[in-house]
Amino acid sequence: MEADKWGRRIRAFRKLKGYTQDSFSKELGVSVSVLGEIERGNRMPPPDLIRRASQILHISIEDLAPPEE
Repeated sequence: MEADKWGRRIRAFRKLKGYTQDSFSKELGVSVSVLGEIERGNRMPPPDLIRRASQILHISIEDLAPPEE
């Protein structure tokens, strides 16, 4: 499931960079519940959210993207 892979990577980088779900969701401009659904793999992050997340975390979209299998 693609959403699950994106969610795990977003959560891992968020924690690595020291953000709580609350602080990161505010930076992204989404609710904590939406971020939680994305991180649990219940919702696929839209392209604009992926772009904003990579900018906030200071990593490239390629680094944030799940590795190809």
